[in-house]
Amino acid sequence: MAANRLQLFVSRLSFYTTQKDLQRLFSPFGPITEARLVIDPRTQRPKGFGFVTFESHIDAHNAVKAINGKIVDGRLIFVEVAKTKTTGEDEANLK
Repeated sequence: MAANRLQLFVSRLSFYTTQKDLQRLFSPFGPITEARLVIDPRTQRPKGFGFVTFESHIDAHNAVKAINGKIVDGRLIFVEVAKTKTTGEDEANLK
């Protein structure tokens, strides 16, 4: 992921929300490099959360302010900056 990009975590999505819906919801705030729903590998159905990656930190933060806590497809959704994955080694160094 490029240094300018910022990934958002979107939770409590309706199981009827599609990736295209996610893209349409966030695209008014700026260029998006990826909008992805997480799919259950067993059922092939959405798990109710996903990720949206913006090219710009400013656009991403504007989207969080505008969309977090809004009702989308009948569900109150939450949007926040995605946390980065840490390895066990990184976690050990933090202690």
